[in-house]
Amino acid sequence: MADIRSRYTDSLNFFGKHSAQELAEQFGTPLYVYNEQILRRACRELKGLSSQPGFGVNYSVKANANPALLRIMREEGLVVDAMSPGELHMNTLAGFRQDEILYISNNNAPEELQSVLAKVNLVSVDSLPQLDTLGRINPGGKVMVRFNPGIGAGHHAKVITAGKETKFGVCPEYLSQVFSLLDRHGLTLAGVNQHIGSLFMQPDNYLEAVRFLLDLIATFPAERLQKLEVIDFGGGFGIPYRKYDGEPRLDMARLGRDLHQILETWADKHGYNGRFLVEPGRYVVAECGILLGRVHAVKNNGDKRYVGTDIGFNVLMRPAMYDSFHDIEIYRGGTAAATRADMPQTIVGNICESGDILAKERLLPEIYQGDVLGVLDAGAYGFSMSSPYNQRLRPAEVLITADGTARLIRRRESLADLTVCLEDLPQECDCQG
Repeated sequence: MADIRSRYTDSLNFFGKHSAQELAEQFGTPLYVYNEQILRRACRELKGLSSQPGFGVNYSVKANANPALLRIMREEGLVVDAMSPGELHMNTLAGFRQDEILYISNNNAPEELQSVLAKVNLVSVDSLPQLDTLGRINPGGKVMVRFNPGIGAGHHAKVITAGKETKFGVCPEYLSQVFSLLDRHGLTLAGVNQHIGSLFMQPDNYLEAVRFLLDLIATFPAERLQKLEVIDFGGGFGIPYRKYDGEPRLDMARLGRDLHQILETWADKHGYNGRFLVEPGRYVVAECGILLGRVHAVKNNGDKRYVGTDIGFNVLMRPAMYDSFHDIEIYRGGTAAATRADMPQTIVGNICESGDILAKERLLPEIYQGDVLGVLDAGAYGFSMSSPYNQRLRPAEVLITADGTARLIRRRESLADLTVCLEDLPQECDCQG
């Protein structure tokens, strides 16, 4: 092995015809690198969960909204959601049609809801006030309602999206009020959805939530059930972030087998001919993405060794926000690689915050100034959560295509991108300062 720690990416030929060092040199760092073949493989695995007629995969665009990746997902037969006008714009750029997009958001201004009604077939609301608002601006239309199943799951409290401690969804005990508002505005309940959280590694809670939602729908009056077009169970499918520790994968075979049986039985019993959707984000894109960065300084503060990189939390927020774990690879070819001893090292970024920590006290081969590091499983909630904090520029994104070549799919930000000052705007600009 030419590099210090690259067994995982070597096994996948992740970087195609290039090396990590070559990509870092050509495109600069920090740099997001995505692998097309790994992305397509994840799409196909999800599509294969069930052969039930109407079953499909609704990709949650907040995980990664790069249009080049979205186009690949569309080729693989996925549909998408949108949670903002910006995500809707990205979906449209990628070629998704109006009937291939669900608008699933919360706490929207009436103006936003009005603006998206002409661009999507179905808008989801997650509260009684939002249902009332949508009814007033779109009387006689269709609507999707998000329910809170009371079953939460996730790797951190901040990603659990069901239960009494979260803001999402309508509690089932308010079902009669939902029906009342539907009747008041002449709305058709065309869709029902839910989401329990993010990064579950056992299928049980998800399947329990699926049963809950289907049991709830089964209580609907027959005339309402017959008009349902979409039942969306949400996502949250986890991936193993601790790859070098041999963390087991989510048992997708078991999940698919049990999910298919539930859907088939329920659809036959109730005569349902609409769509069943799962709504993954992370599972689609996390493993197809690696974040490359360069080591610029190594030092000891007391007995602690700090490795200073250009991967600040403005580039990858998850470790600072969720205490998330990402495996680290180390790239520098040469015979000296085998002589590096393992030692505890804390990898930090270049942001002026004490919390700018990528990996804390991680036991890794000794890292040197000039090494290129790879942060594994960075395709989800990496670039999409990046920011210009400290006025650092957001990174470029590169796609390793199916033939192994690298294609730039987003250029690195420039200083000009940061400089939208009032003095630079034309005099007739009517923007609000």
